[in-house]
Amino acid sequence: MKTTEIGYNSKIEGDVVFTRVDAVLAWFRENSLWPMPMGLACCAIELMASGASRFDIARFGSEVMRFSPRQSDVMIVAGTVTYKMAGAVKRIYDQMAEPKWVIAMGACASTGGMYRSYAVLQGVDRIIPVDVYVAGCPPRPEALLDALMRLQKKVSRQPVLADLTLTRALRGRAASGPAVPRVPGPAGAAVGAAAGV
Repeated sequence: MKTTEIGYNSKIEGDVVFTRVDAVLAWFRENSLWPMPMGLACCAIELMASGASRFDIARFGSEVMRFSPRQSDVMIVAGTVTYKMAGAVKRIYDQMAEPKWVIAMGACASTGGMYRSYAVLQGVDRIIPVDVYVAGCPPRPEALLDALMRLQKKVSRQPVLADLTLTRALRGRAASGPAVPRVPGPAGAAVGAAAGV
């Protein structure tokens, strides 16, 4: 009876792994999501608990809680968003670099929760796009980890190279030929145009 070996065998195939660049970049991206915690109410306590040793958000590559929007990938809106805080949440979201994702944690962040008042925003998705909603009041840390795994699946399915602006620029340059940079002259005329370039 002959057995067939399935999978990667370094003795047969050597130390080389074949894959697509897009797949490698998606794997890097999905396993290094750095959260921007927006702890606005009681859900923030559960968000903090997810980083503790019992639940260990580090298993998913998200232990680096960044309080700087320029170093974050995922905004976790945990708690009640009031109209007074809505502007700050939107501003911080706009300061985050692309690609960026949002998790709405808890009933208050998702729909306004039990607060149907003039002061509470009825869902953070009215001001920023939300990728994953977490139900509960407050949701357990396991629910947040489940939302993080769902977001990782979503990120892994997104194309990486097609979204890069540099890739689009290089494709456009290759189609039109080499680009010659034009430097504005003293009178506003292009220096390269005068030289016949």
